[in-house]
Amino acid sequence: MPLVNIPRLDLLQYTRGSADERKQFVQNIGKAFNETGFVTIANHGLSQELIDELYTVVKAFFDLPDAVKRKYEFPELAGQRGYTSKGKEKAKDAHTPDLKEFWQRGQTIVDEDYSKTDFPDNIIVEELSRFNEVTAEVYKKLEDAGRALLKAIASYLDLEEDYFEKFVINGNSILRAIHYFPIDNPDTIPADAVRAGAHEDINLITLLIGASADGLEVWTKDGAWYPIKARGEDIVVNVGDMLQRLTNNKLKSTTHRVINPPRELMTTSRYSVPFFLHPKATMSLASLDSCISEDYPKIYRDYTAGQYLDERLREIGLKM
Repeated sequence: MPLVNIPRLDLLQYTRGSADERKQFVQNIGKAFNETGFVTIANHGLSQELIDELYTVVKAFFDLPDAVKRKYEFPELAGQRGYTSKGKEKAKDAHTPDLKEFWQRGQTIVDEDYSKTDFPDNIIVEELSRFNEVTAEVYKKLEDAGRALLKAIASYLDLEEDYFEKFVINGNSILRAIHYFPIDNPDTIPADAVRAGAHEDINLITLLIGASADGLEVWTKDGAWYPIKARGEDIVVNVGDMLQRLTNNKLKSTTHRVINPPRELMTTSRYSVPFFLHPKATMSLASLDSCISEDYPKIYRDYTAGQYLDERLREIGLKM
């Protein structure tokens, strides 16, 4: 088993700690994001009771009949709001769709003019009022935690602490509830079909509430898959491609996947709820000058976040 630096950090050390504690948190998260792109975070602002209810309402939604769930599927929204049914999303360059279905909730814009083309209304599930309420609450709490983490990342990069704020307040972030559905007969699925194929996330950072079962693995520098196991009350946080581009690969967007369980457990479900923290579409992802040098020449073309998101949604099959 390779040695992997995925530390467990306490967010309160940064948000309420002394100057020395905050500095240590910044160095710890920066080191981990520079090496493996992953950390686990304690004291993130979500109570265990809220997490438990989240998984209860998520299960209740996916237990609805397919005909009911499809009422909430709008392909013209490219999966960015509402339900996306089985067989739609795949990893970039994969030939077989992932073994999952999912639901996405987006931003509720406050105190700004906006276009509903860019920020469609969130879809309301008529059958489950608590599903709407709980996912809205979780969205806000994970957005708050993500903003705090970005302040620490900005400090690590020697930027103003609030550097990311103007981009992520009323940004294009997404809360996704995923159901990796049971397979009654594994012999009926393609040999290369997996719960989530090897991929990198599109956004700045991802905050993942502990999944209902094992299966998440990260690809290490040593060329091996390493299982990530967070404590039930913690969240897993990883760097996305947008932050990697912005930092010219200083912070690593690491390939990860969700593998299928042993054959005897294929008939069981797995639920997972990641929060993809996106900036506004207008944010430039041009690599920071401070991350470019003779030893580390610029790698990426200049993109905006909106251009990059559009490109990636087409690559994974959600946008035509």
